[in-house]
Amino acid sequence: MQQVFVKFDDVDQVRSFVNVVNSVEANFELGSGRRIVDPKSILGVFALDLARPQKLVCDSDDSAMLEKIGPFLVGERAG
Repeated sequence: MQQVFVKFDDVDQVRSFVNVVNSVEANFELGSGRRIVDPKSILGVFALDLARPQKLVCDSDDSAMLEKIGPFLVGERAG
């Protein structure tokens, strides 16, 4: 399992992120606090407070996934 923080600057970044996540064969959760959504759903992602970084949890240990979402990563891995 991997946990990272992602942040988006505009609508195009959200659209690109959702496309990248959909291309990965793994289960994901995105959110903060009690609001957790499926990041493979663009409507789910837009339901979050995108002004703040959101925690992305992935059940895959594939390092290639981190390379794919690299443009959206913020700070260090959440551990």
